[in-house]
Amino acid sequence: MDTTKNILTVCETLYHLIILIVTLGQGCNSMPVPTDIPMCTASETAQYSLTFTGKWTQAAFPKQYPVYRPPAQWSNLIGVTHSSDYHMWQRNEFASNGVRDFAEKGEAWTLMKEVEAAGERIQSVYGILSAPAVVGGTGQMNTQFEVFARHSYLSFIVRIVPSPDWFVGVDSIDLCDGDRWKDNVSLELFPYDAGTDSGFTFSSPNFETIPQDKVTQITASFPSHPANSFYYPRLKHLPPIAKVTLTRVKKTNQIISLPAEPTQSNQLPTGNEIEDKLINTPLDCEVSVWSPWGLCKGKCGESGVRHRTRYVLMHPANNGAACPLLEEERKCFPDNCL
Repeated sequence: MDTTKNILTVCETLYHLIILIVTLGQGCNSMPVPTDIPMCTASETAQYSLTFTGKWTQAAFPKQYPVYRPPAQWSNLIGVTHSSDYHMWQRNEFASNGVRDFAEKGEAWTLMKEVEAAGERIQSVYGILSAPAVVGGTGQMNTQFEVFARHSYLSFIVRIVPSPDWFVGVDSIDLCDGDRWKDNVSLELFPYDAGTDSGFTFSSPNFETIPQDKVTQITASFPSHPANSFYYPRLKHLPPIAKVTLTRVKKTNQIISLPAEPTQSNQLPTGNEIEDKLINTPLDCEVSVWSPWGLCKGKCGESGVRHRTRYVLMHPANNGAACPLLEEERKCFPDNCL
């Protein structure tokens, strides 16, 4: 009898539990399963050659172009191959401590520790790649890397030198197309602000952004401040400051390029850079506000003149608007004439 009661009690409990689950299921929306991310089904690994080309010229970016201490140049490239659930950096998201250190100072230690931790925790990172720095605004750096179906994405970052916390890079480009690997990919690159330093110019002193901002793309009109080194109000879009070309190559034994010291040979424009048309960005003259009017100079009882002046903040370049008059005068009558 007791056994029968126990069985009935268990059955009643299971019945009520099933009713509860069904009721909750009807009143709640199930968690959607992402279906917009294509799955790579390529059976073999693929090897790629990466060529980064700097296009940071004084003709294309004449405003405050750094010519010394230090001159315009690029840091070494740091990149990873990974799965879709990992991001080295993302637009409109906060930069990690590693990205902050690299964008501000070119230090990669913290960033590498973050990459290593992501690889160990969720096995989302497959490989790390690097390429040597470019010691001029133009020039190229090259490296090779390998991808496979589970880790078919590439991300990388290159610091703009000098700058407060500006960089260029790629966030999660997928090199796989269904069951095959893409043969060639070419992307134009534009500057980003890491959101950790509040400087406006290439040579701004360190001024920490508190609270930290999100990563944003720098444009010809944003940040909307005349002091901004990339502020060109006449342009709808900034010209690309760099580009990256990815080419699938035949497999070799060496798949990862080790860091190398920057060399003068990196400055030589070769390969893809020759294809690009020379960009000349017009830079209009910028002048200061007028000074106060000076004293009226003239003889007593007669009209005199007074002057005011302004000075050039930015000289024009590439057929930009010429500077206006820097001195004005107007008639006056001397005050306190005896």
